[in-house]
Amino acid sequence: MASPAAGVVVIVGSGLIGRSWAMLFASGGFRVKLYDIEQQQVTNALENIRKEMTFLEQSGSLKGSLGAQDQLSLISGCLNIQEAVEGALHIQVNPPYYVPLVELVPHPETAPATVDRTHALMRKIGQSPVRVLKEMDGFVLNRLQYAVISEAWRLVEEGIVSPSDLDLVMSDGLGMRYAFIGPLETMHLNAEGMLSYCDRYSEGMKHVLKTFGPIPEFSGATVEKVNQAMCLKVPADPEHLAARRRWRDECLQRLAKLKRQMPSQ
Repeated sequence: MASPAAGVVVIVGSGLIGRSWAMLFASGGFRVKLYDIEQQQVTNALENIRKEMTFLEQSGSLKGSLGAQDQLSLISGCLNIQEAVEGALHIQVNPPYYVPLVELVPHPETAPATVDRTHALMRKIGQSPVRVLKEMDGFVLNRLQYAVISEAWRLVEEGIVSPSDLDLVMSDGLGMRYAFIGPLETMHLNAEGMLSYCDRYSEGMKHVLKTFGPIPEFSGATVEKVNQAMCLKVPADPEHLAARRRWRDECLQRLAKLKRQMPSQ
């Protein structure tokens, strides 16, 4: 086994998100203390991590240069928060293994060096950190996600498109390119650069944007309509939902592998 990275990383909380972070830091060679308040929760978390890492290794999707057993040996459980954080290099509470984005949102009094160090640490374990320069409700990802959800909901509510076709527009349309480039680079490439795009399309965009309605209520008849469509595809019982999540995660693993294989420019 290779020597572990210097320092210990503490993960506060051993639920799904905490387990994902523990796996990520172990993939980077860090010793990890997984803290929670109940022994059974920690025990279950460590067993779930063992199963997940074994599966990832078998499917060729395990991150890092260490094997599953070596990574597992770096993770331990802890029930005492004081003991957990003593001498810690980094203390972590938030996102997971399959989607690498990390939003770094410093408090106004956070030292710039702390943000720089955290940014470097995230890069070291294979994540994609972004610096949110000013705190705002929802940060960046959720604000973009909610904007899409809001207009998607409105299009279904107003009878423009069915729920299943709406999802197809994203999965087989926008989502295809957004897996590799963002909306701003998309604009840049869809014309002779950004200035050309705005000159050519801004009036059309503003015309459409003015037709957007108020924030949906996400209730009433539309909820029933959307729920019915979703349940036809994936029944809302634990077994079917879990199976579909596993399929989703496998898709994300394969996409992540493809993105790693693509040359960066």
